[in-house]
Amino acid sequence: MKYLLALDQSTVSARALVIDHSGNAISVAQKEITQIYPQPGWVEHDPNEIWSAQIGVAADAISRANIGPKDIAAVGVTNQRETTVIWDRKTSQPIANAIVWQDRRTSPMCETMKADGLESFVRRKTGLVIDAYFSGTKVRWLLDHVPGARDRAERGELAFGTIDSWLIWKLTEGRCHVTDETNASRTMFYNIRTRMWDDHLLNALGIPRLLLPEVKSSSEVYGETTGTLPGIPIAGNAGDQQAALFGHMCNQPGMVKKTNWSPRSRGASITRRSMPLKEVSLALVPLSNGCVTVLASSALPMKLNILPRPLKIMAGSILCRPSPVWARLIGIHTHRDG
Repeated sequence: MKYLLALDQSTVSARALVIDHSGNAISVAQKEITQIYPQPGWVEHDPNEIWSAQIGVAADAISRANIGPKDIAAVGVTNQRETTVIWDRKTSQPIANAIVWQDRRTSPMCETMKADGLESFVRRKTGLVIDAYFSGTKVRWLLDHVPGARDRAERGELAFGTIDSWLIWKLTEGRCHVTDETNASRTMFYNIRTRMWDDHLLNALGIPRLLLPEVKSSSEVYGETTGTLPGIPIAGNAGDQQAALFGHMCNQPGMVKKTNWSPRSRGASITRRSMPLKEVSLALVPLSNGCVTVLASSALPMKLNILPRPLKIMAGSILCRPSPVWARLIGIHTHRDG
């Protein structure tokens, strides 16, 4: 029997699960990661610690299942989104700690962008609001504040990625620099209409295109693992909230899931599945309730001139866990059993 290996890199821990053909988790291993708070409002992770923890729990989960790497049919990755890593392409060493999605250091930069009249421009192209939550201003901050980073990025010496990109890079020893649309759509410089990195947004943020990963679908073989767990196809990748949408079996338009984050993260997110994007030029529905539009998945390989139809979702987050009252404010009715 062949098994699947799921790698779940969250804000607070690295986790790995070995899953059988029936969808049962036959083993689980988990390790917490260090939260770094350099000053109020700043949150960082050590990318090398993330990698060490993730590959460690992967090996541990396989061992607990009493199987070997040859028994794993494929690896899938899910991750905390928006958290930003930049690393050296030759050495695979990060140029700084990862800036976590919770980090607010770029809020003044976001206010400047709003004052420059970019809010509707960003919203129209990305489905997002201008906010420090997303990766765009984090990338710019690293390029502006790490000595020499911008020049190195413009020479193509550095690579950017959210945590999925970082893990796949490390799993393949630098052979694959990729992300998927669920993660790309949370960066604030991916155009969800054209399904491409957007040059106008990159220029507005001062981000060189040479930094960026190739955008793939959520379900295809990106490459094979090397190192301690060699020869396993890496065949799935999705941001954690979009992955959870399908994990909760939200398989019909209009279905909603709410995810309570860990106690340490102190928040929650609500995601609602919408209709598929029928064509690239579709006019997206503007949202006035504070939610954003992101891509939930694209299930076929993205090849030249052949774009798989993605699913779009309405998503909202709040940094203090919501009560049913908050849910009703955005039109989601809740009930309590018993």
